[in-house]
Amino acid sequence: MVWSAQALVAFCGFYVAKVDARLFNQASQVVLVRDGDRTILTMSNDFRGEPKEFAMVVPVPSVLRRDQIQVSDRDLLEHVDAYSAPRLVEYFDPNPCQAPRGRGAGAAGGGGGGGRGGGAAPAAENSLGVKIEAQYTVGEYDILILSAVESTGLETWLRQNGYRIPRGAADVLASYIMQNMKFFVARVNLEQQSRLGFTSLRPIRVEFDSPKFMLPIRLGMVNADGPQELLVYTVTRQGRVETTNYRTVKLPTGMDIPPFVRGRFGEFYKAMFSEQAKRAENRAVFTEYAWDMGFCDPCAANPLSPDELRKLGVFWLADTPAAGPRGQLAAPRQQVFLTRLHVRYDNAHFPEDLVFQQTADRQNYQGRYVLRYPWNGGDSCAAAVTYRQGLPARYEREAQQLADLTGWNIGDIRRWNTDDIRRRMGIAELVR
Repeated sequence: MVWSAQALVAFCGFYVAKVDARLFNQASQVVLVRDGDRTILTMSNDFRGEPKEFAMVVPVPSVLRRDQIQVSDRDLLEHVDAYSAPRLVEYFDPNPCQAPRGRGAGAAGGGGGGGRGGGAAPAAENSLGVKIEAQYTVGEYDILILSAVESTGLETWLRQNGYRIPRGAADVLASYIMQNMKFFVARVNLEQQSRLGFTSLRPIRVEFDSPKFMLPIRLGMVNADGPQELLVYTVTRQGRVETTNYRTVKLPTGMDIPPFVRGRFGEFYKAMFSEQAKRAENRAVFTEYAWDMGFCDPCAANPLSPDELRKLGVFWLADTPAAGPRGQLAAPRQQVFLTRLHVRYDNAHFPEDLVFQQTADRQNYQGRYVLRYPWNGGDSCAAAVTYRQGLPARYEREAQQLADLTGWNIGDIRRWNTDDIRRRMGIAELVR
């Protein structure tokens, strides 16, 4: 990939830190690959506990075939997370006596899982109005596809068959039954898990066709003891994805903040996200990243390879490279646009499932926060004197910016910043 000088000046910087999904408690991750009516959904969660206690119930639009269900690689989701993560970059001021002042030049699961797969013959509808439409073992999971006549019968059936369904789930289940949706139910097959040798639960990937581009989230809130975090990575052919039934907001980005934040980036980002969610009355979906998968700038992780994208379900990739200049082979055009959405949700503020739309907007955006380290040289030219005189005002602007982003106390920020400046000046003196 060749980048123009103009593009490099626009972003770049020396990448130094990123935020990953593990920063947030009760965080689930979902990858939605979408083109036309086809959706490939990869689901991961932060379930902690004994595998025998795990159960997943997901509304789906149709009865899924065995070949529409796979077990995926956790490494794939971790790569998507790392590539799209909000990031911290740093610049170093040049010697004002030798270089023009400026913004600085930058530096630049496999699916499968085996298992039994034919599916048993569908069972007849029982007295509770629940019918097993299909059943499979995929990797370490036993899968049922259920249909139901009414929600209390489905809730009772699930509980009678050992699924720990929270009280009050019937009201939510009823809305999906009214839409004629089916229910994808998964739990861990301990024998299969032991045979396969996996100690953690791998993501599950399902594929289906539906004119609705949506993600059901309401069942996950029935037994929640507080707001939950959800990271949705959408992969599309055209451009950025946004929600249609909630406000989609881009997080503040590109701000200069004090260099001491480098050692507290996770703390900063959690505070900043919470502050922005509060200002949006906890009813917004936030865009953290929107980018053409062909490159990154600066790179928190390399873009996903064509093979990784195919494992996520990106089915429209070219299989062969296109002809480049003078007959050379160029990398195939990926036509892949990634949007990272972050939502903190609960029943009170998110009463509906998330509904999405793909837009034609391909403008690149990233959550990116900038540290600028002052020059600490001893030169005494007129430009150096002017530069040093301007530093206190710059420190104050950065402190005010940080306070506005996070809601942190400005007095604490000034004190932390002063301590950090003194430490760095002491190091500079030792070096000289």
